[in-house]
Amino acid sequence: MKLFVTLLGVLALSFSTVVSAQEPIIIKFSHVTADNTPKGQGALKFKELAEKKLPGKVEVQVFPNSQLFADDQEMDALLLGDIQLLAPSLSKFDRYTKKLQVYDLPFLFKNLEAVDRFQKGPEGKELLNSMREKGIQGLAYWSNGMKQLSTSKPQLQRPEDVKGLKFRIQDSDVLQAQFKALEANPQKMAFSEVYQALQTGVVDGQENTWSNIYTQKFHEVQQSITETNHGVILYMVIANSDWWDSLPADIQKGLSEAMNEASEYANKLAYELNEHDRQQIVDAGRAKIHTLSDADLVEWRKKMEPVWKQYEADIGKDLIDAAIKANN
Repeated sequence: MKLFVTLLGVLALSFSTVVSAQEPIIIKFSHVTADNTPKGQGALKFKELAEKKLPGKVEVQVFPNSQLFADDQEMDALLLGDIQLLAPSLSKFDRYTKKLQVYDLPFLFKNLEAVDRFQKGPEGKELLNSMREKGIQGLAYWSNGMKQLSTSKPQLQRPEDVKGLKFRIQDSDVLQAQFKALEANPQKMAFSEVYQALQTGVVDGQENTWSNIYTQKFHEVQQSITETNHGVILYMVIANSDWWDSLPADIQKGLSEAMNEASEYANKLAYELNEHDRQQIVDAGRAKIHTLSDADLVEWRKKMEPVWKQYEADIGKDLIDAAIKANN
């Protein structure tokens, strides 16, 4: 009888071990934007694809709108292992590598096609691995779109129109230098705080893509939006490098394939959503959209381009030259 009970105990323990081994790997994917933005849709597409490719092996939990961590907390959370995946703006990586500041340089990229060519080239691919020694593995680039300027003022046509105005920026030294070159006052601020800051006049304006402006309702608390296309907002999907390296080969392969497919989907959607949301802002009739003449654009570029030289040593002239070459 004792032997029978012992055997039952061994079998129960073995069954428990098998069940435990079959439990899916939980992957928490946190981000700060709404589900209906390119980033939000990309995260949901990755969840769908990853769970389809690795049924029962992974469970991807997506947390949008800073539900878990604000954008000034999420990097520390990733490095501590509290979350597994993030898609921060490239402006967040200043303290880990200066090379990614290339993407923040104003008027460096002509359009999103040029950005895509640079990212798919050797320099862009190498940048995904540029923070491994800091514990961060880049997996993919996701586009949000080209940046526009909005303000509480009725017009923003010439560079001198922004002089003295307070603009919210991401936590980026390059973006700070960009607005100082315009003689404006940059204010670093978390994304989740921007709407209220615009509404209450804590800041006069901000820079963002059409989809972010529309989904966050910034157009409802701004008088004008100027279509400058002066920069680009990009995300890098990242993982804790130790966690990523610890994954079984089949899991890593499946997640990589899912990420590649989700990235193509998200980047195509970014263009479509920005076009759609620009029209939504026009139809809402709250903020007036201004376009710039060629002469106006020359003046904006002239004011901002000294920032390139200012950060050339940190970024590397080779990277800046490669980005310029991608425009052709």
